[in-house]
Amino acid sequence: MTGLLRPLVLLLALAGLSTPVSAGETVAMRLVLLGTGTPNPEPARSGPAVAVVVGEVPYLVDFGAGVMRRAEAARRKGITALAPGNIRVAFATHLHSDHTIGLADLLLTGWVGGDRDVPLALYGPPGLAEMAGHIIAAYRADIDLRVYGPEPRDDEGWRIEPHEILPGRIIDTGTLTIEAFAVCHGSWPHAYGYKFTAGGHSIVISGDTTYCPAVEEKARGADILLHEVYDQAGFKTRRPDWQRYHAAFHTSSHDLARIARAARPKLLVLYHQLFMGQSEAHLLKEIGDRYDGRVVSGHDLDIFPVPVSSENKE
Repeated sequence: MTGLLRPLVLLLALAGLSTPVSAGETVAMRLVLLGTGTPNPEPARSGPAVAVVVGEVPYLVDFGAGVMRRAEAARRKGITALAPGNIRVAFATHLHSDHTIGLADLLLTGWVGGDRDVPLALYGPPGLAEMAGHIIAAYRADIDLRVYGPEPRDDEGWRIEPHEILPGRIIDTGTLTIEAFAVCHGSWPHAYGYKFTAGGHSIVISGDTTYCPAVEEKARGADILLHEVYDQAGFKTRRPDWQRYHAAFHTSSHDLARIARAARPKLLVLYHQLFMGQSEAHLLKEIGDRYDGRVVSGHDLDIFPVPVSSENKE
């Protein structure tokens, strides 16, 4: 994986940045929200998918519905690293359908529409290789026609290189480390969050989880904590069976404030928001009443840079 990274100095004037970058700083990493949605088909929110762009190398975390259209939209917004053929490494937090239903899109659109000419490196929990194998089998006729028919398509970009992982450091390039850690997502035996660290700075992605001390530990002092959440007042209006489900699988605004108070990230970004009939402003107030740090409710195509001072840049 070392060859995937190359040192770059990025210009500060990056279009569409959601957080300002001061003069004299460069961008080591950018968090790009490609999809902030849930299983509910909200037109303004694609399925869960985020990218961490390090230099000009994109790393995708989850691949919900619409992932490649959102990646192309981010490219047109100025994140050129997210051109479809550039997405060559992806991570799954867990195997729920809303986080993985875009795998066929990621695999085939990156190849057909983006000219990716190497296998897609895919990291995630046990069961991911079987899922990927079934997708390839489902599209076998399409793949064969594109490779062996008149279309001048290579025979590598449709392939998947699966890596079923357990918690721990999974990539270390010398410049970037990526760590998977176990989170508490109900009855899933394997559900992960991910921590990206480069140049002494870090981005932590919770994945789907209920209150989990591991997130507090990994996010302590992080530049960005991206975390799922549900509205506590909205939760109280749900039927008891749904309350039992959400309490076991997801994180309330009150518990997220508790995590943030312990971890004190420089920025807390919400995604996979379950509003449950409440407004975005209400959800932010529930957190703000219990946590005094910076909080943003994320939307698709929001971009958050992690700046590094010129004295510390690598």
